[in-house]
Amino acid sequence: MKSSVLAAAFCMAAAIPTLIAQPALNGEPYIHDPSTVGISDGKYFVFGTGSGGLISDDGWTWRSGAVRPGGGVAPDIIKIGDRYLVAYAIGAGAQHASDVHTMWNKSLDPQSPNFKFTDDTVVVGSNGVEDNDAIDPSFLLDPTTGRLWLTYGTYFGFIRLVELSPKTGKRVAGNQPLNIGIDMEATDLIYRDGWYYLLGTHGTCCDGANSTYNIRVTRSRKVTGPYLDNMGIDAMRGGGKLVVAASGRFIGPGHFGRLVLGDGVEKFSCHYEADLDRGGRSVLDIRPLLWQDGWPVGGDNFAGGTFEIQSQRSGGALELGVEFVRMAGRGGGFGGGGGRGRGGAPGGAPGAAPAPAPAPPAPVPPQKLADVLPTWPTGNIDLRIGDYMVRPHQIWTISPVAGVGGYPGAPYFKILIDGTDRALAAAAGDEIVIVPAFTGAPEQLWRIDQLTDGAYRIMPKEVPGSKEPLVLTAAGASTPTLAKFDPKSDKSRWDFRKP
Repeated sequence: MKSSVLAAAFCMAAAIPTLIAQPALNGEPYIHDPSTVGISDGKYFVFGTGSGGLISDDGWTWRSGAVRPGGGVAPDIIKIGDRYLVAYAIGAGAQHASDVHTMWNKSLDPQSPNFKFTDDTVVVGSNGVEDNDAIDPSFLLDPTTGRLWLTYGTYFGFIRLVELSPKTGKRVAGNQPLNIGIDMEATDLIYRDGWYYLLGTHGTCCDGANSTYNIRVTRSRKVTGPYLDNMGIDAMRGGGKLVVAASGRFIGPGHFGRLVLGDGVEKFSCHYEADLDRGGRSVLDIRPLLWQDGWPVGGDNFAGGTFEIQSQRSGGALELGVEFVRMAGRGGGFGGGGGRGRGGAPGGAPGAAPAPAPAPPAPVPPQKLADVLPTWPTGNIDLRIGDYMVRPHQIWTISPVAGVGGYPGAPYFKILIDGTDRALAAAAGDEIVIVPAFTGAPEQLWRIDQLTDGAYRIMPKEVPGSKEPLVLTAAGASTPTLAKFDPKSDKSRWDFRKP
């Protein structure tokens, strides 16, 4: 569920890393009904059903240890000023008689001297008779008005909206709940570019690998609705455009939470009802959030592979600055046979027997690494952007790396020329270079974020001699460098294409 604006935090380990396969998240991210991811005291926190939750130092590796009194189900977190407001529900069950509570804390870290939950109060409830079950609360602090809203409800009856005070966390006096949707639960309201989006979890939950949870969305120009999907179907009639569903080994995504990381990077948290590689347990994940034609779309975490790295500025390929080695094979296409003879019969004199069909031309073998490797320098090699010709100096293998931390939703990656240990590295003077061997140094570790438009941003973990966050940038049509990211430019946007 939920919405949060986060700043990235990173950590590093001294040991030389080893390769890993990328799971949903690293560590032990076991949780059900997760809140929005919150950041406090330099750490990441998620609360879930029950009294606990998860903690991460970098947004990639998670462990148990978060603390939330009150128990109950499906909490949410929002930071308002210098305090955190937490909502949770008590009493959910077959009777559908529940109450949503809110409470404050100055820190989410149980090790902090400021960790103390206060002002626990009931803001909404359901009596088991009305068409609503007051659980699954979620906050929206409207950036256009400063007003605080809470959505809540499940499949039992209506999804409802109520206004709270951002100063007290209590319900605004006289404010009556408004029905805004049906046939969903674990809702979340977010705002973007003049639209309010109501995201809700559809399908069945709590049945492990057999759960059919999926996340869908409707939108409105007003926070109070009506909320319609892309086909014009009202959320009050069960409408909803698909955002994300089961895929691969991950079954039943639900409980959406938005993370705005800045510079065109948005992600969302969710849980999977079943991670089949973890015994079918419910786990947390953080994935890219894309926007297409004004609608949110669930992206996929980058998992590595072998690629051409293509600049969106020029369409050229990132490549080693080495001498071009020609391939075998005839050129051109002029001067071949096959034309009509003078006598009017194809290929010869009148009445002559047809000429035998020529043998098919032999295929040209691809250029191999062994064909060009002896021509490459043994030390550092500069980079450039050139026309892509499926050559060894243009093909990269990108792999996740263990033991060096990560960032929200993903590990760091190493980027090597395919078939070699030659590694892409940040260098002093805000430059990039290929070094002879990967060592696991911070300047050889790369963060790869998918932007909201689907392109990618490639960022080194550290730049020698610089404390600024810099990204791989096409300074010119053929000149790569490191520079600050400009969300309005294609200079720092890249695509990964299979060779």
